[in-house]
Amino acid sequence: MTRFVVVAGAWLGAWAWDEVVSELRGAGHEVHALSLSGLAEKQGVPAGQQTHVQDIVDEIERLGLRDVVLVGHSYSGVPVGQAAERIGDRLARVVFVDANVPVDGESFLDSFPSDFIRKSLDENGGYWPPLDPADYAGQGLTDEQITRIITDGTPHPGATLSEPAVLAHPLAGLPATYVKCLLDGDELPAPVDELVASGLWELVRMDTGHWPMFSRPRELARILAESSTRS
Repeated sequence: MTRFVVVAGAWLGAWAWDEVVSELRGAGHEVHALSLSGLAEKQGVPAGQQTHVQDIVDEIERLGLRDVVLVGHSYSGVPVGQAAERIGDRLARVVFVDANVPVDGESFLDSFPSDFIRKSLDENGGYWPPLDPADYAGQGLTDEQITRIITDGTPHPGATLSEPAVLAHPLAGLPATYVKCLLDGDELPAPVDELVASGLWELVRMDTGHWPMFSRPRELARILAESSTRS
């Protein structure tokens, strides 16, 4: 039995993991899905990136969890990677699911060409609204899944995207698996490419899009369970 804490990316809450949680619990694992401040049922709560890091650390400490596999999808890889460092020996492994990863002193928006997001934040009172339906095309999602992501998703607080990450140690020190979703492109973000090439991080590829908790929940649950057996 493995203890998982799973965190979804921008706009999403704990609800995004429902099918994966069901699969993992059905296999006998303990799973806690977490909504970050300002999102889902926590909409309206002020949040910056360090708020999200603390959300994750506080949840693990509140539940008294040890030997945790901490899972971050997309944006949440940035706070998850920082939280993984801060929980120390409570961590068994961190899994980044098609995720951004933290780089000390850099923000989520610094990690890729993001002028379109900055423009959206300016136009929407400092929040990043869910994407248009057409932006989810080609990602292995059904029309119903796209509708749910958009309808149940909440505008993402901009400060979480623009605040810099804070890391005390190199990412290479984390026991990690990176899950690359190939319909979203096969290029790994820096510095994941170097960590995988050096053999320090495990790489798993999924032939699906950027939201595998919707498009391939059973396969993703299997990958998470298998990652937990890595030393």
